[in-house]
Amino acid sequence: MRKIITSLLIGGAAVAGFVGIQLAPTSAVSSAQLTTPASPSDATGTPRPVVIELFTSQGCSSCPPADLLASRLAKDDSLLVITRPVTYWDRLGWKDTLAREDNSALQRAYAAKGHEGAGVYTPQMVVNGGGGAVGSRENDIRSLVRRADATGPSISTSVNVDGAVTVSIKGKSDYLAGISLIALSSSESVRIGRGENGGRTMHYVNVVKAEQNLGSWRGRPMEFVVSPENFRISGADKYAIILQRPGAGPIVAARLLDI
Repeated sequence: MRKIITSLLIGGAAVAGFVGIQLAPTSAVSSAQLTTPASPSDATGTPRPVVIELFTSQGCSSCPPADLLASRLAKDDSLLVITRPVTYWDRLGWKDTLAREDNSALQRAYAAKGHEGAGVYTPQMVVNGGGGAVGSRENDIRSLVRRADATGPSISTSVNVDGAVTVSIKGKSDYLAGISLIALSSSESVRIGRGENGGRTMHYVNVVKAEQNLGSWRGRPMEFVVSPENFRISGADKYAIILQRPGAGPIVAARLLDI
């Protein structure tokens, strides 16, 4: 299914000329190689990656180019790419084997904010919990990355002898942010049996397997320990810490754990 949207009002923002996307039933260019600036670091050299969340579906015929772009972007250490397969295209004849309803709910919450590129459609990439764009449009994605706020707190980690991870958050702010541990599968390949992509084998990077709430950051330096049990999620081989303001607000810090 391919849609051409000539004019659409989403979350109070006019979006024109979206080509090659699929709009969800609940919905209120060519790729160019560009250089991404190195991610800012704190005084110890700890990277502060920009987070890109891809909302995709195995039932979306417009999604494979975005899935491929996500795989390329994930090779950039200045970016943390997270793939979030959604559930709302399961009705098209193929139930997405990686989809989570929590991913669909997060996309709807982002859409309600009315940021640039807001809406419930696939493929969509959202940058740092703010602006978004059609997930196959690399120029637009990299433009959002360049404009991403890099002034948030920094996260550093160390692994203890028992496998626990000590997380340190440095920085000061007047806002509150939730702390999440996201379990990821670095690579998934799925043979699609039916639907718009029937007969194709789809490849995905950094697919969300689980999310755990670790508490809140209250704008002051803090340190806490994550027990080894939290890193035993079935199917996950990497983990990330995300700091995000409440109500699907901006992502203010992120760190891929070295474990």
